[in-house]
Amino acid sequence: MTVPAPVALYVHFPFCLSICPYCDFVVYGGRAARRPDSQVARSVDALITELELRGRAARLGSVYLGGGTPSLLPPQEVGRILGAADDSFGIDSDAEITLEVNPGPADRGDLAGFVAAGVNRISVGAQSMDAGELQRLGRRHSAPDVATTVAQARSAAVRSVSVDLLYDVPGQTLASWRASLDVTLALEPDHVSAYALTLPEADGAGDHLRPSPGAARWRARARHEQDDDRAADMYELADERLARAGLDWYEISNWARPGHASRHNQVYWQGGAWEAVGPGAHAFDGVATRRWSAASLELYLAALEAGRLPLGGNSVSAESVAAAESVVLRLRTASGVDLADLGSDVAEWAAHNGLIEPTAGERVRLTRRGRLLSNELFERLMPAPRTAVA
Repeated sequence: MTVPAPVALYVHFPFCLSICPYCDFVVYGGRAARRPDSQVARSVDALITELELRGRAARLGSVYLGGGTPSLLPPQEVGRILGAADDSFGIDSDAEITLEVNPGPADRGDLAGFVAAGVNRISVGAQSMDAGELQRLGRRHSAPDVATTVAQARSAAVRSVSVDLLYDVPGQTLASWRASLDVTLALEPDHVSAYALTLPEADGAGDHLRPSPGAARWRARARHEQDDDRAADMYELADERLARAGLDWYEISNWARPGHASRHNQVYWQGGAWEAVGPGAHAFDGVATRRWSAASLELYLAALEAGRLPLGGNSVSAESVAAAESVVLRLRTASGVDLADLGSDVAEWAAHNGLIEPTAGERVRLTRRGRLLSNELFERLMPAPRTAVA
C-alpha cells in the first residue's frame, strides 16, 4: 500500500516560562526555558535536524507551531524552522501557518516579527477571562493581556486570530463562563476553541511526562469540583452565544467565522497524513500507523545532535479499527459522514436518541445533544475487542 505524503506538519516547542498544573503536554519550564541555562537554542537546532531527517517530497498546506509556548521564540528562529520545513518538505504558497501564543507580556513575543517570518494565524491561549479562574489554573496573564494580544495581532495583519477557552474549570460558574464568553466575543476573534478541562492521570510513560507531585494533587482536587451536568450547560451556552456572534460550529469544540476554520486541525479530523517533530510529537501516515517521539528532552537532543532520529514508538490499527477511527473523527465535524458509515444498528440507535440529524445528501451529523453524548456513540462505532481463545 502506498503511504500518502503528509499535507500538514506539527512542530512541538516544549518550553514554557512556568507549567500550569492541568497541562498534559510535553513541556519543560524553569531553567530549561530561561537563560543562562536555556535549552531553547539546542532544541531549535534539533527540530531543524529532525525536519531534515524526516523530509520527503510533499506539499504542506498547513504548519502548526505548538507547545509549550512557541511565541517565546525570536521571529528569526521561527523563520529558520519554517525555512527548514519548506526545504525538507515544501510549503504551499497559500499554506496556513499557525503559532500558539501565550498572551502575557513576557510570553506573547513579537507578533509583527512572526508575520514577517511567515505566520498568518495565531492561537491565543486565553483559557478564561476571569481573574480568579486564571489564578487557579496557574496562568500568568490577565484578560486585558488577551485584549492587548488580539489588538497587536490585528495591527500586525495576522490573517486569522483564534482564542482558546476552557470550561468545567474548578470554581467556575455558569455566570463566570458567560462573562468569559462575552469578553472574548467583544474582541471579535475569527475562531474560538472551547474545551472541557480534562485531567488525565498521566503515568509518565513514553510520550508523556509524569506530572509533578503538586500538579497531581491539584488535578485530584480539581476532579472533585467538576460536574458533567454543569459542563453540558456550559457547552450549550457557548454554542448558542458563539452562533449568535457569527461563529458556526464546525467541530465539536471549535467555532469559526466563514473562511477561518483551522485547516490544520481539519487534516486530523478528515484522516489526512501529517508529519510531526519535537519531543512527544505524534504523526499519522494517513492510513493506519501513528508514530510518536519519546518525551525526554535530553534523549531527544542527544539523538539529533548525533544525527539520529529520536527514540519513540508507533502503533498500527487493524483495518476494521482504522476504518472506525476514521468515522469517529469525521463524525466530530459539522460535515458529518455518510449514513451508511454508521451501520444500520448504530444509526437507528443514534437517530432514536436524537444524536444525529440529516445534512447534505445521504449524510448525517451530530445534533447538539449528539455532541454532548458523542463518546457513547463513538464507543458503539468501535469494533469489540477480540477475545483470545486458549
